Amino acid sequence: MNAPPSEDAPHIERAVEIAIRLALIAVMLTLCYWIVRPFLIPIAWGIIIAVAAWPGYCGLLRLLSGRRNLASVVFGFIAMVVLIVPVILLSGTLVQGAEGLTRGFESGGWHLPPAPILSGMPLVGPTIQDFWHQASTNLEDVLHSLEPQIRQAGHYLLSLATQAGLGLVHFIMAIVIAAVLLAKSESSGHAAHAIARRLAGSRGGRFVLLSEQVVRSVSRGILGVALIQAVLAGLGMLAAGVPAAGLWALVTLLLATIQIGSFPVLAGAAIYVFYHADTLTSVLFLLWALFVGSLDNVLKPLLLGRGVSVPMLVIFIGAIGGFIGAGIIGLFVGSVILVLGYELLRLWVQEETPVDTAAGDGHLTADRVTADGASDDGSPR
Repeated sequence: MNAPPSEDAPHIERAVEIAIRLALIAVMLTLCYWIVRPFLIPIAWGIIIAVAAWPGYCGLLRLLSGRRNLASVVFGFIAMVVLIVPVILLSGTLVQGAEGLTRGFESGGWHLPPAPILSGMPLVGPTIQDFWHQASTNLEDVLHSLEPQIRQAGHYLLSLATQAGLGLVHFIMAIVIAAVLLAKSESSGHAAHAIARRLAGSRGGRFVLLSEQVVRSVSRGILGVALIQAVLAGLGMLAAGVPAAGLWALVTLLLATIQIGSFPVLAGAAIYVFYHADTLTSVLFLLWALFVGSLDNVLKPLLLGRGVSVPMLVIFIGAIGGFIGAGIIGLFVGSVILVLGYELLRLWVQEETPVDTAAGDGHLTADRVTADGASDDGSPR
């Protein structure tokens, strides 16, 4: 005699069916991620470049009578020139510096100037002076004693050069992706708003707009200011005769991006100029270094957070924290995530909440506060 079917059988079958569907979706998402993973960084950079360059692209579009494809091609060409020309100049200064260093070692004509008097500097002054004196009198012995450290630094520089080459390829791909996104800006904007509405409901459009504003704010206030300082510092060092000015301009860009500032590079360059140039050049370069180094104190408050209804400190903390955790791309991702989290927290705090009534009299003791700060009767609180 067959046992009657269990009442839980339909529920079990339904649960098994849902589990199979979820597993298939998980497998599909995993395969999609595995395929797209090599392109995630260029796609992210392409979106950031497209959002940051949108105002300039609109001006280019007006100049070209609304021809989107042509405007995108012109934008891609300009972006490639802006990217590749500094790389070529930097590579030229690196090669020239390496060749000059090699020739100096081979001919025995490369030597350090005499050590300055640093005994008055606390803690490290005498040690630096002794090491500098040894290097200026017998550089080969000092280099032999530092051979393990030099070899380790060489491996690090080789790895850094490899990463820089890969980063250049990523940026070229990102420029192409940004040009395509700008050419299809209407459909891209509709897709972004549709996804945001699915995730955040009626507030999705506001979050999309806020993300765009934060990306432009960070690109202007952090990367833009760092780029201005690096270009001006490089031009000043080039005019003053500092060797490998392109390399030091790149170092200035990195230090200004991570908020250390350009003063460490400019101070070292000023010391070099004072040792090797005439008095007028040294004084002019020192004034130029002070001007360039203090630019961020003026430009950053003006550009960072401009047009964004979020405290500048939130954007700054998100950008720096993101950079520490994920590199340069973290400047944008970290600031966007922290700003969106700040907005979600602010909206949650300001949500409409019921107010308790006074005991015994049944009357409201306070107006119900709405999210915009007005009472229920419409009067401002």
